Amino acid sequence: MEVPTLTENQQASLHRVQVRPILPTERERWNTLMQTYHYRGFRTLAGRNLRYVATLDGRWVALLGWHAAAFQCQSRDRWIGWSWILRRQRLHLIANNARFLILPGESFPNLASRILALNLHRLSADWQSVYGHPIVLAETFVESPRFTGACYRAANWVDVGATKGFARRPGGGYVHHGQPKRLLLFPLHPQARAWLAQPQPQLEWTHTPMQTVTLSDAQMEGLRQIFFRLPDTRSKLGKQHPLPAILTVAVAAVLTQAESYAAIAEWAGRLTQAQLRRIRARFDPKTKRYVAPSEPTIRRVLQGADVEALDAAIGAWLLGTAGFEAVAVDGKVLKGAVRAEGAQVHLLSAFLHGQGVTIAQKQIARKTNEIPELRNLLQDVNIAGKVVTADALHTQRETARFLVEDKKADYLFTAVKGNQRKLRDRLTCLPWGDFPPQR
Repeated sequence: MEVPTLTENQQASLHRVQVRPILPTERERWNTLMQTYHYRGFRTLAGRNLRYVATLDGRWVALLGWHAAAFQCQSRDRWIGWSWILRRQRLHLIANNARFLILPGESFPNLASRILALNLHRLSADWQSVYGHPIVLAETFVESPRFTGACYRAANWVDVGATKGFARRPGGGYVHHGQPKRLLLFPLHPQARAWLAQPQPQLEWTHTPMQTVTLSDAQMEGLRQIFFRLPDTRSKLGKQHPLPAILTVAVAAVLTQAESYAAIAEWAGRLTQAQLRRIRARFDPKTKRYVAPSEPTIRRVLQGADVEALDAAIGAWLLGTAGFEAVAVDGKVLKGAVRAEGAQVHLLSAFLHGQGVTIAQKQIARKTNEIPELRNLLQDVNIAGKVVTADALHTQRETARFLVEDKKADYLFTAVKGNQRKLRDRLTCLPWGDFPPQR
């Protein structure tokens, strides 16, 4: 492909192009131009949004519109590697370039990519000043084969794949429009991908509130069904609220960042009658209304619950909700936590790779160790067809047999040390230089 040659005037013009947010008084003009000249027309920008104009010597030459990121896109979510929980918490850190219009008569080579670069340079700071948080990743959808996205590619955007041709309806759900698009991404920080996917928020986000996680009706019903099978250890005397409803409220509230019994109760108090009905909350025949559990009720139920059974139930629900391919098993000694006899608490946990979601955990008794407890930890966890990773301590024949034969899973023991001397010696003798490990 022949690279276009710029004249001296065009080169000088590129350096004089400026990109800025529009003024409030310019909004109507911006909307009218976009509606008139953009091939898709224009109605509105969804959610939080910013409108930009590119000027050359004070003359409008291009318009750009940014709004909230697509709620769900498999190619983007796969590229980032985050869980559905992290996606809901951090989706507001992504902005979508929904409109880009070079006005008639203003186009010349390299103008579009220059404007994009100028816009991206200031996008995060502008978003911070308006909405109180930065943007770390930009996205856009290109209608292929109608457009190639050449200006985006010239500005170093990354093509991560195609959509499946679905659009989200305003009232909820998705509709198939049969027009797959290419998804292009641009990280606004070198570590954007890692920041979005890591379990703990980045230190730079200390003053950036993470979005709360809301559960769909199907997810709430799934929680209730799992909790319905748990034993209710409460006395029949004075028991009014169903156990599944209380536990469903507690888990859903914690996902919205409720950090205390009072916060959970406040969240429950904001549920509508329809929501309380769906989780089978207590119905008061006198008032003809559903009643949310109070703070003392929530506290007593959680403090008296069967911790191991509750942990297993939540882990099973998370497995059914979050897509995953691998499970990591690791043991840790809890700093500052001690048993009654003074020994430190030692936990063995199983969590999802790339998501940091714990699906099972077990306290290691004083007279045993992690090796036999791994089998107890994963005994009731559905990991068929998945990969289980563990460190050198678990490089044991019985552990491997348990994973392959009993659980129908694969395994990867990440190191071999002195506990398996013969295996280590055999591995040392292999010609590693002929096939070096690669990521």
